[in-house]
Amino acid sequence: MASSTALSLSWSSSPCWSYSFNGAANETLKLSERKFNFEVVAQKKAKKLRKVILKEDVTDLGKQGQLLDVKAGFFRNFLLPTGKAQLMTPLLLKELKIEDERIEAEKQRVKEEAQQLAMIFETVGAFKVKRKGGKGKLIFGTVTAQDLVDIIKAQLQRDIDKRIVSIPEIREIGEYIAELKLHPDVTARVKLNVFAN
Repeated sequence: MASSTALSLSWSSSPCWSYSFNGAANETLKLSERKFNFEVVAQKKAKKLRKVILKEDVTDLGKQGQLLDVKAGFFRNFLLPTGKAQLMTPLLLKELKIEDERIEAEKQRVKEEAQQLAMIFETVGAFKVKRKGGKGKLIFGTVTAQDLVDIIKAQLQRDIDKRIVSIPEIREIGEYIAELKLHPDVTARVKLNVFAN
């Protein structure tokens, strides 16, 4: 019988294995007397997510400019080819923050203008409305939002959209309060004095 090589492995305190081959007829595997316990902890498969910025509104996902975590396959197969999203980079994050700050500053400016306009309306006093009188306190017709808009334009030279004017139903002579919704957070209250000719 031909001589076969025997493999001898030994575990040493050094971090590498030492191999020795000898020409013995029997193959033997020798480990040192130390016993090692290896414990394998199973982990869940890691979800592959990508941080993306939406370039346009995507139904059931988000609005333009929104930062999202989406699955890698969804990004690779749908969002990227259709041009609806872009991978997040530090440069894009910086640009997004600058754009958000600019938008916030613009919103704040619009709100401050609305507050100043509301203060002007409230300090003016009462707007006088003349209507043809009927029996007792009744007037012919009603005072509409368009009437108030015309009076404001004549007295203050301010153009107001009649859709922001909330006015109670006015069919009698008296003092009423109308509301002008100048901004989602700012509402001006103006007084109306209705009197008959």
